[in-house]
Amino acid sequence: MTRCRSCGSENLRVFLALGNLPLSDGFLFTDELDREEARYPLDVAFCGDCTLVQILETVPPEELFGQDYPYYSSFTNTLLDHSRANVEALIASRNLGSESLALELASNDGYLLQYYAKAGVPCFGVDPAPGPVEAARKRGIDTVLDFFGFELAKKLRAERGGVDVLHANNVLAHVADTNGFVAGIREMLGDDGVAVIEVPYVRPLIEHREFDTIYHEHLCYFSVHALDALFARHGLVLQDFADLDIHGGSLRLFVGKNAGERKPRVDERLAEERRLGIDTFEFYADFATRVDELRSSLRSMIQDIKSRGETIAGYGAAAKGTILLNACNLTGDLIDYVVDKNVHKQGRIIPGVRIAIREPEALLREMPDYTLILPWNFKDEILEQQAEYRARGGRFIVPVPRPVIV
Repeated sequence: MTRCRSCGSENLRVFLALGNLPLSDGFLFTDELDREEARYPLDVAFCGDCTLVQILETVPPEELFGQDYPYYSSFTNTLLDHSRANVEALIASRNLGSESLALELASNDGYLLQYYAKAGVPCFGVDPAPGPVEAARKRGIDTVLDFFGFELAKKLRAERGGVDVLHANNVLAHVADTNGFVAGIREMLGDDGVAVIEVPYVRPLIEHREFDTIYHEHLCYFSVHALDALFARHGLVLQDFADLDIHGGSLRLFVGKNAGERKPRVDERLAEERRLGIDTFEFYADFATRVDELRSSLRSMIQDIKSRGETIAGYGAAAKGTILLNACNLTGDLIDYVVDKNVHKQGRIIPGVRIAIREPEALLREMPDYTLILPWNFKDEILEQQAEYRARGGRFIVPVPRPVIV
């Protein structure tokens, strides 16, 4: 790709090149170990015109979100609590009821929409992954199996009317046709409707060296500058936002059609980003050096532990875990196995490094000396769940923003 995904500019400058890496959710079955894995470049660039940070390679979405897509949101308690609180606040603040309509894009297994359904608010979802859609339908959530864009939005608007609330959590970053997706959001919103959109915020990604959140599913990493320009291009207004800790640092955006509802803090954040230089290439220039330091430090820590004859497992076969393990070359001779609560991942193999995924109970049965937390953004939940492992002497390694043992 040679043009910006948002504004079409050719003014792109690469500031991080992680090399050719496997797809982060491309988990293998044991009978697939003889086949060659697909690898794609992972180069990250800054647009000098609209400030959007983006990867240059676009993997066909059918390869990313096909029949075997293994991510099910309902396996993460932190995410469920986060979603329930979000829905309850919106129902109260916007007085939603039986005459309202809520929509979620990339609705997965119904993890969020279930809370609208339980409150009696009509709702439906759109998602392209067959497995999660089947799970959502089994729990009674009306879900359209498709990729969302402007053409589908026109069809849904004609069939179902405009929506009062539209959720798009951690999906805008996944979309190759960014402009078509945002145009579709505008098409679906009722006149007074609000789109509640969560995206990874580029500031903590850079400041905290969160390089493992960069993978082929995540095409874009947003500043408020980049978002404001994107929405304005489609007649939408960034009315408000909130900073979130989830996923290593995210923004929750409130987007609508009425410019009069824009809160002063949006322009205050734009001014703050200018002061920090987030709208300039210089903010990103030394990121690769800082990432190399983290990778070297983590690998040295792991090698030192193994040299003492101690054992190391991994916790959580998250997408970011695939990137971290491969980028740091932490293969099966260093990490014995990885455990995960998601039954759809158990028994499969992490791509690239070829590490087996097992059930979480293996930690207490085998008591590895150390366990590397791969989804470090959920470390508090994991540490609480694994209190017995720690009480029996097991120790955890948290890799980002700097490797520490807890």
